[in-house]
Amino acid sequence: MSLKLESGFEFDYENLLGDGCVTKEDVSALLPELKKAHEAMDVMRRTGVIRGHLSKDGTPEKVLFSQLPYIEKGNLNSPESVARLKKFGESARNRVDAVVSLGIGGSFLGNKVLFDVQCGSFWNLKTREERKGYPKVFFSGNNIDPRSTKDLIDYIKYAADMSVHHDKKNSRKYKVMLICISKSGGTLDTMSNFMVIYDALKKNKNVKVEVVAVTDPNEEKPTLLKKMAMENKWESFAVPDGVGGRFTIFCEVGLVLAAVVGFDIEAFLEGARNMDKACQNNDIWQNPAMLNAALKFIAAKKYGRDEEVMMPYGDYLESVSMWYIQLLAESLGKQFNKEGKEVCYGRTPIVALGTRDMHSQTQQHQEGKLNKIVQFIRIEKWANDLAVPNVFPTVQKLADISGVTMGQALEVARQSNADALISNNRFNALFSLPKLNAYYLGELLYMLAMSISYEGELADVDAFNQPGVEAYKKIMGPKLQQVKAQQAEK
Repeated sequence: MSLKLESGFEFDYENLLGDGCVTKEDVSALLPELKKAHEAMDVMRRTGVIRGHLSKDGTPEKVLFSQLPYIEKGNLNSPESVARLKKFGESARNRVDAVVSLGIGGSFLGNKVLFDVQCGSFWNLKTREERKGYPKVFFSGNNIDPRSTKDLIDYIKYAADMSVHHDKKNSRKYKVMLICISKSGGTLDTMSNFMVIYDALKKNKNVKVEVVAVTDPNEEKPTLLKKMAMENKWESFAVPDGVGGRFTIFCEVGLVLAAVVGFDIEAFLEGARNMDKACQNNDIWQNPAMLNAALKFIAAKKYGRDEEVMMPYGDYLESVSMWYIQLLAESLGKQFNKEGKEVCYGRTPIVALGTRDMHSQTQQHQEGKLNKIVQFIRIEKWANDLAVPNVFPTVQKLADISGVTMGQALEVARQSNADALISNNRFNALFSLPKLNAYYLGELLYMLAMSISYEGELADVDAFNQPGVEAYKKIMGPKLQQVKAQQAEK
């Protein structure tokens, strides 16, 4: 059983619905609630209103992520804003040597997905020509780790010294672009790294630093980072109101980095847009997001499968699993429902990677507690699939695995895992992408975002706030001031 779109995107739920799994009767019983959830999504698309959603300040706030796939005048992504992003990306080519993307939460996780799919692990080892003139990329600000931050600074200084040494004739400084992403400019993790790196590089005679601020665009009441950008004449892009961090991969927060590595922004948004149109279907069996949400909601509520193992098969998709961790955890892990009743709802997300974690986690998935759904992601056709050669014909065990491609072997491993799991009553499902590219990535990520939105309505929790995150922030601020005071006394 599967739902396949015209694009080729497929949601195979054969091992999630049927004998021993969620039943069609379960789904039928949920149809009245699904109808209400679907109507809520329609209202959200048209007006941005989600019942019961308030900002962290306790005031009504619109939810606008469903607008992002549509490049239209007046929208958050407009023809003008996309053109500006593309121009910005072109301006970095053959001019900027390295980009440091500083952000945390969605400002890191989403950007890492786009980087991995476009660039891969060895991007920074390629020549400028192999990168088509685009700069090297580093990530920081997603943790407050003094060692890794110093290592990054030391590497950039070394690269700058080498560049100047080998180009004495032109004596061109090594150009570093710091993309600082924070809505307020007060994010401890991001801004502490930004200040340390900015200060160190500004003091290096071989480095020229430029800053790009991605922040609240309000100029009348500018936030800290926006005010700094205005005073220092830094180029700036928007962290828009109405788009929570875990959804910002579809707006300038993610697309700024996408632009400086040559990622196809328009194809990405086209994939998201076509998925959104599919998700407007009121027939659950034709709506990928509604069907995914319903099956997993029922599996958790009725069958106790309240942990979701997101297990893509492909190294450069592990960051998708990491991105999904935040999406699921922050959206649905809620103590209270929309009426203020304590419900402590949530499904726990777990990162896994095939085939790597078949050799580490699968024992638990296969025989451990019956509380999991394993969600696979596969790529049907790899761009550069490699055949396993028969280089040791006298070694029978190795000869037996030759003659197939690595992509075929990967899929055999995944299918074997899925078959073994369901044979022992372990729920699992599959998202299948015809290729790994910007379009299909847009389809997949948007479907997951919309699916979470549906599940929030089914569980009657606000999928767009994150009060639990604010709790530690309120404690952390005063504690940091205490440390600073103690330091001053020494």
